[in-house]
Amino acid sequence: MKARENKLKAIIDWSENNKDIRAVLLTSSLVNPLAPVDEFSDLDIELIFENNANYISDSNWTHYFGNPIAMLEEDEDCFDNKHAMKMVLYDDSVKVDFKLFTKDKFLEQVNLKELPEDWDIGYKVIIDKDGITQSMQKPTYQISIIKKPSERKFQQTLNDFWWDTTYVAKCLARDEIFYAKFMSETNIRSNYLVPLLEWYIASQHDWNITTNKYGRLFKKHLKSDIWIKAEQTFSGSVIKDNWDALFAMANLVSEIGTELSHKLAYEYPDKLEKDIRKYLIHIKDKS
Repeated sequence: MKARENKLKAIIDWSENNKDIRAVLLTSSLVNPLAPVDEFSDLDIELIFENNANYISDSNWTHYFGNPIAMLEEDEDCFDNKHAMKMVLYDDSVKVDFKLFTKDKFLEQVNLKELPEDWDIGYKVIIDKDGITQSMQKPTYQISIIKKPSERKFQQTLNDFWWDTTYVAKCLARDEIFYAKFMSETNIRSNYLVPLLEWYIASQHDWNITTNKYGRLFKKHLKSDIWIKAEQTFSGSVIKDNWDALFAMANLVSEIGTELSHKLAYEYPDKLEKDIRKYLIHIKDKS
């Protein structure tokens, strides 16, 4: 993307001529061989200063690279006193996430025994005026690789899934769509269905694959029949459609959970599923 390339060049030129900046790193998807990159991919830039205070308090410097139309600012307290952030969307549609380190805080991260997750995903040193990046460990790109769950984690996820479906059912019976959506989307989908689908995919790839954040690459890696079933778990505002989606989710979890239990040699909660399904049908029939 030409606009993104021009933005990066402008940041590099500005940084090279700015005596306050001691190093610049490019991180995240653009330097991760396992990550998909397209025209919507952000620039993730780490700026290391002798003193970053003025650059945190004053955002005028972000205008050197274009016209910002929106900005989200977070101070160092949000990140355990490691760095601050300014996330900027420019009018050319390029989004830049700036991390603002002081040199001493940056070196604290460099000297850790293990490479911090944000760097293990991938990084590239763009500028280093003082040689402060020379002892950085190389990224392994493994932090995003899906890990095999323990039996306890697997069973807890399934137990929590079936438990929370009861809340959705009661909300649908009461015509409480907001709470039903909160439970089905925020809790069930994010906390249980997504991990189960990740494990399901990883089990088919020898536990050496990433699906990126929150299932971004599920469609790429799921077989077409499973993907269709996953699509059926989504619904709009109509109560009947939400009932259909709830049972579609139950069916999908049952299918992939059972297959995973065989592959992992873990026990699947068959009785729990049977009893909860009976409860869900009872609530639906009453509503």
